Amino acid sequence: MRFDLVDLRLFIAVAEARSITGGADRAHLALASASARIKSLEDAFGVKLFKRGRRGVELTAAGESLLDHARIIIAQVETMQGELAGFASGLRANVQLLANTVGLAEHLPKALAVFLREHPDINVDVEERESTDIAEAIASGRADLGFAAEHALPETVERFAFGEDRLILVADRRSAFAGRRQIDFSETAGEDFIGLTQGTALNAHIGRHAARLGIRQHVRARLRDFDAICQMVAAGIGIAVVPEAAARRCARSLPISLVTLRDAWANRRLVICARSFEALPRPARLLVEHLRKAAG
Repeated sequence: MRFDLVDLRLFIAVAEARSITGGADRAHLALASASARIKSLEDAFGVKLFKRGRRGVELTAAGESLLDHARIIIAQVETMQGELAGFASGLRANVQLLANTVGLAEHLPKALAVFLREHPDINVDVEERESTDIAEAIASGRADLGFAAEHALPETVERFAFGEDRLILVADRRSAFAGRRQIDFSETAGEDFIGLTQGTALNAHIGRHAARLGIRQHVRARLRDFDAICQMVAAGIGIAVVPEAAARRCARSLPISLVTLRDAWANRRLVICARSFEALPRPARLLVEHLRKAAG
């Protein structure tokens, strides 16, 4: 069985483009060469990987299986190359962690600071994503490690609990909501909101559920962090939905009221996830061990 990384990268490109021509362009190969390489792959495995049609190609069941493995292999090779290149140039090992908005803002900074002090030879790149995107990236092998809401994860992804994330409503103490202990999110229809900036994972999560309820949010201001949002709420500009940890911290210094959301989507279990913790590169395994100890 003979194939190389060029074949696997080409196969991934063709699968994603759903076209041998498009895949050849992405892989910077001539069409004839790309076609020959795909045929050689199919001959090597003894199965058809694509179904050819007028509008391009579609993966067979065998092709779907190979795509899964090919993405993992390429990701591991790129991780290996990056780590070794870092050592060769005097830099350090690098771990990429995908995290949702709440993890990035409220839970990870302290734990990561301790880890980085203890491991000066390891760097950590944290990229913000929505939990559903993190789940897809982990499951497909395009990312090694994630911090996400458990409900978004498929059963095939390994995980362990890191903490609870309850989203609650914060309102000015003069607001009509101020005396409430609980509320359904649907009751906020027509109210002015203070929200997170566009593109943040939590903003997308809240917006999606608002849309399902038919609520068109009137957002007066969009800000990058929860403290600033709570300051706007305290000034009477609007209401907001923020993580309970951030709301309680801000309530110690700001005149805001906290109201529990009864909606199921507002209660999330936060987890650290990976396709396989055992198969992670050593620097990522060290981070996982540290986060297990820090989980609470």
